Amino acid sequence: MKMFDMFRRKPEAQSRPSASASGVTFTGLDDPAFLEYVRSGQNGVENKMLRNTAALRCLTLLCNGLGMLPLSLYREGNDKQKATDHPAHKLVRVKPNPYQTPMEFKSQMELLLETEGNAYARIIRSGSRPIHLIPFEKGRVTGKLGSGWRMQYQCTTENGGQLTLDQDEILHIRDLSLDGIEGLSRRKLASEVFELAAGAQRAASNVFRTGVMAGGAIEVPNALSEQAYQRMKQSMDEEYSGAENVNKWMITEEGATAKPFASTARDGQQIENRNHQIEEVARLYGVPRPLLMMDDTSWGSGIEQLGIFFVQYTLASRMQAWEEALARSLLTDRERETLFFKFNVRALLRGTLKDQADYFAKALGAGGHQPWHSADEVRELLDYPATDLPHATQLGQPSGKKESNEPTKTT
Repeated sequence: MKMFDMFRRKPEAQSRPSASASGVTFTGLDDPAFLEYVRSGQNGVENKMLRNTAALRCLTLLCNGLGMLPLSLYREGNDKQKATDHPAHKLVRVKPNPYQTPMEFKSQMELLLETEGNAYARIIRSGSRPIHLIPFEKGRVTGKLGSGWRMQYQCTTENGGQLTLDQDEILHIRDLSLDGIEGLSRRKLASEVFELAAGAQRAASNVFRTGVMAGGAIEVPNALSEQAYQRMKQSMDEEYSGAENVNKWMITEEGATAKPFASTARDGQQIENRNHQIEEVARLYGVPRPLLMMDDTSWGSGIEQLGIFFVQYTLASRMQAWEEALARSLLTDRERETLFFKFNVRALLRGTLKDQADYFAKALGAGGHQPWHSADEVRELLDYPATDLPHATQLGQPSGKKESNEPTKTT
């Protein structure tokens, strides 16, 4: 027997169906299911999680909500001016890297943070100036605490090489952490939640695929002839099926009676179980139930308080983590004494126009209140131009000079 004969398949083995992974049968190396299995990694756990609509909704709210908020670098002091001359301000507000907008960068980093517990971006510098923030893909960075209590990061490049970077060269944002070095992955901690939700989804799919979904039955006292059965079946299909025949009266023959099927407790339990899985995912990310389109009664007058709740108890801690991580990585020790990063959450906390009008009236001194805003400050908060612009008169705004209707006198 030749040496390589032992690796050959026996004829009976070649005729067997190909092996499967996780219950999915692959027909060959070009099978789409096999290619997705290979690309996804770890049996597609991440993709399965994002296919959960509740998780996708939560992550969309968190990542896009944080990504859309303006993030600026400010100077300490009474005037609280933006440090637009600092290179870090341009990175977070204008252009973090050559291929991403600030919202795209923040959304991608927040998605990695929510799913993996850690988000990493390499800081590219020109001399001492940070000029680019390049986010790392999942699984390409491993951090450890080195000598001198400084973080060291082992990074895998796109071509497979290894690179060790100091903490000054990496922007690292952590989720909850047990050791202060690596954040905890919510996806891994709640793996059973997503598995149970996927099981409930498959069970519901099986009910629709194999279950009896008839709305009721027509009972007859005696057996119908083939002709009578075919005529009744044709009448049901043509005259009483479809949305156009809703509430249409049915004519029965030969003592036939219609008995609709009622919803059973088992059906209600299935719906309750699926709603419970949505609540588990919402609890995992701290997103209120109404934002996942579950409670219709919470919309309306309570939507303003719901938005405040989402900002204060869900986004606030995440924004704080971003601000402090950026200051640690992009500012020097001396700069951190006078500069700080801050998200602008005003757009998410604005009330109705009536509430804004009452607030600004008091801010300008109406009702005997001590004014704490000037007119131009109010206009800036509303994204209006200042009143002292040169083109104010051209826009029909008063210029401060009184017009006279008297004819011009000449001497």
